[in-house]
Amino acid sequence: MKVAIVCDWLMGIGGAERVVLELHKLYPDAPIYTSQYDPSAIDWFADADVRTTWLQRLPTSLKKFLPLLRAWTFSRLDLSEYDLVISSSGAEAKAIKTGPNTTHICYCHSPTHYYWIRHDEYLDKPGFPFGLNWIARLGLKLLVGPLKRWDRRASKHPDYIIANSSYTQANIKRFYRRDSTVIFPPVDTSRFRAGSSSQLRHGFVVAGRQTPYKRFDLAIEACEVISQPLVVIGNGPDHKRLEKLAGRSTTFLSNVNDSEMTDHFQTALGFIMPNADDFGIVAVEAMAAGTPVIAYNKGGAIDYVVPSKTGLLFERQTLKSLSSSLEIAAGKNWDYDAIAAHAQNFSVDSFRKSMREFISQCLVERKK
Repeated sequence: MKVAIVCDWLMGIGGAERVVLELHKLYPDAPIYTSQYDPSAIDWFADADVRTTWLQRLPTSLKKFLPLLRAWTFSRLDLSEYDLVISSSGAEAKAIKTGPNTTHICYCHSPTHYYWIRHDEYLDKPGFPFGLNWIARLGLKLLVGPLKRWDRRASKHPDYIIANSSYTQANIKRFYRRDSTVIFPPVDTSRFRAGSSSQLRHGFVVAGRQTPYKRFDLAIEACEVISQPLVVIGNGPDHKRLEKLAGRSTTFLSNVNDSEMTDHFQTALGFIMPNADDFGIVAVEAMAAGTPVIAYNKGGAIDYVVPSKTGLLFERQTLKSLSSSLEIAAGKNWDYDAIAAHAQNFSVDSFRKSMREFISQCLVERKK
């Protein structure tokens, strides 16, 4: 069976790239087609046959400028020679061409954010360099209608769609008008071993790319209100604003290795997830360390936060709602071992098993 893997780009490490890595491990001989690839930013695919498009000749720093070109390029990428094509996409890669004898399965991380889920946020803060945000805003306003229509047509190309969470599944149904099957993304839970149940815990932790929609500002303000220390791990375009907002009880850590990350998770009273993420791998990593997750009651967190058992869900993205939940979490006696055990439902092994079963089922259906 000839198999190909397709993804939007490979220019950093995130949840989408982890899915591509596991697909590569399932099908090590399958070529990986992508728009642009930066081996210096992600070294996971040194043994893979990565095939880039003509966009590779452009600087990777232009990624945000290229949705139109990626749409045009992927829609003309003909993979009809393959029996099975698996696309990992939250943007344009799902648009590839396949033939009548090809089974195309799309692992969808989300309907394209800048058209559907976070269009208003991108308009408000596009995050373009060199004072070019006005160009991004103008382009989004003028082109969002045609691009939405193109994106919806592209969503019809796959024969089957996998959603990374029930939240994404609902958005696929809402925006693409298609059914999908939920398979949670792979989380390396073994890397975040649970600490001792008697280990002293204090303060809260939040981690990830610091962008406005992540609402780290809300976590910082809430911890200031209840006088609890907060460790903010990561970096991003919102970093300087967050530093100005923070008080003495907030600590910023930009360069944290795996061992240090585990230590921070193991010793925290809780991990804060103040935004509606499509899934939220880092929150499950915290759970694997036995740490309860205090999450906004929207997004992927609904799939793994069991209220009062593995964490708490706060109802509104307000200071009062989050700070109240943090106070409850700080005063509760959590079963850290049970939280760590729950995280195993989202392990790499669980992902591989679910993917194998789903792919086999799809191939059998297509033969009928």
